[in-house]
Amino acid sequence: MADLTAVRIPTVGLADVAAAAVSAAPGGDSAPVGPALFLYVANAGADSVTVTITTTGTVKGLAISDGVLTVAAGDHGVVALTGVYRGANGRAAITYDDATSVTVAAFELES
Repeated sequence: MADLTAVRIPTVGLADVAAAAVSAAPGGDSAPVGPALFLYVANAGADSVTVTITTTGTVKGLAISDGVLTVAAGDHGVVALTGVYRGANGRAAITYDDATSVTVAAFELES
């Protein structure tokens, strides 16, 4: 599992988020969580890719469902990395059903 480092991007102006993306790790990645953080996923493959972000919390004793994002072939997706995804190590655990042709990045919006 690779540890993604959040790249700060401005809230005013433009940012080339695709340029900061790296290959998704076949065994999954981890990323920091927080109110201004998000995960960017680009799928250059011929098939859809499912991205799963593990949750460990409960509400009234019921497990919170993992976050799931399906990114179509040739498309991009974004997920807010809120505190619900914070694992025991303080980071989000991210897996892919197929990491081939997938690039990812963690971003933090400047305040």
